[in-house]
Amino acid sequence: MPYCAPYSGSGIPPGSGIPPWGFHASQSFPGRRSGYAHGWGNINLDAGSISGTICEDVSGGGAARSNEVRHGPRITYHTHYSEMWGFPGNLIKAPVEVVASTDPRCTVGTRGRVAMYASYNGVRSDSIQLFLGGACRYEDRLYHGPQVDAQVPPL
Repeated sequence: MPYCAPYSGSGIPPGSGIPPWGFHASQSFPGRRSGYAHGWGNINLDAGSISGTICEDVSGGGAARSNEVRHGPRITYHTHYSEMWGFPGNLIKAPVEVVASTDPRCTVGTRGRVAMYASYNGVRSDSIQLFLGGACRYEDRLYHGPQVDAQVPPL
């Protein structure tokens, strides 16, 4: 069973490092489903390392599911000069591993990746996208839009 520290509020969840990465997001999905995800942790761009946890709850259109994935330990890509959704921002890509899930198809230890994007210059077009492999592919999600609040440190 995933253990995710509860978070309700605005801004980046507490407990992030310096510099931190973090986000909180809600999203509607096809099939009358909706999801909420949040995550935070430490990052060292000079060393190319990242750590932390992402938690996700998806409900509606069937049984509710919760997943917890752990980041790192390495960053596979990062840039301060990215453009997504038509806006400039910071982008970090890193591996993740499922550490807990209530989806019986999604086994602990399944590996995947996450892309975290934070727009800058006052634009709110952030996104978090999970890509999980194997039987966990049903848990792949894109959170994008003004309801996503992400902090992705620059170089």
